[in-house]
Amino acid sequence: MRLLRAWSTYEARTWAGLWLWLMRRHDGVHGDVRGFGYAGAQASTMYGLVFVCVVEAVGTTFWTASMGMPVLHWTVLVLDVYTVLLAFGYHAAGVTRPHTVGPDGLRVRHGVLLDVWIPAGLVADVRRELRFPAGSTVPDDVLDLPVAAQTSLTVELAAPVTVTRLLGRPREVRTVHCHADDPHALVAAVRELAVHEDEEVTPGRTTPCPAPGRPR
Repeated sequence: MRLLRAWSTYEARTWAGLWLWLMRRHDGVHGDVRGFGYAGAQASTMYGLVFVCVVEAVGTTFWTASMGMPVLHWTVLVLDVYTVLLAFGYHAAGVTRPHTVGPDGLRVRHGVLLDVWIPAGLVADVRRELRFPAGSTVPDDVLDLPVAAQTSLTVELAAPVTVTRLLGRPREVRTVHCHADDPHALVAAVRELAVHEDEEVTPGRTTPCPAPGRPR
């Protein structure tokens, strides 16, 4: 049941990503909420994968058609078209589900696989940090979200947040490593949000009462 629910979520987000991509829209970006993409680093790889899938689909289509078995031919053709759309939808979901920064905080995403909301008050530090975490051991309280085998942004939290991957168990993290196509802009936006949060939380300074006048 858990696997079926995860696969249903994956499918829904994938097809929604394709639809949003065709409509040139981005999920969660509106009004004061700004979006910051991260899928640019993997675009060439994903388009290469889609091209390979298309070549394979064309080849198997002609091959099964020549066998004179229409049931097999149409079954393989449907599966090939589904595979191409699934591969393209995976990338489209990454394009249309960007990181967002708004009044409610920072929203870190990873395509169809992850969506984490971090309140502005929990951001202790955010900085640009280029990392290549492939093969490294990741502590339990650290979340690594590489794109094209790299992360460019580090967010340290004042308190842990609960993270649940699509096929994983919930766990608490205090450090998030993710990627952004423009990490400088994302760092600036998060820091600006943190400043506004501090201004709202910190009470205004009151003017001292004047000393009472000398009695006459």
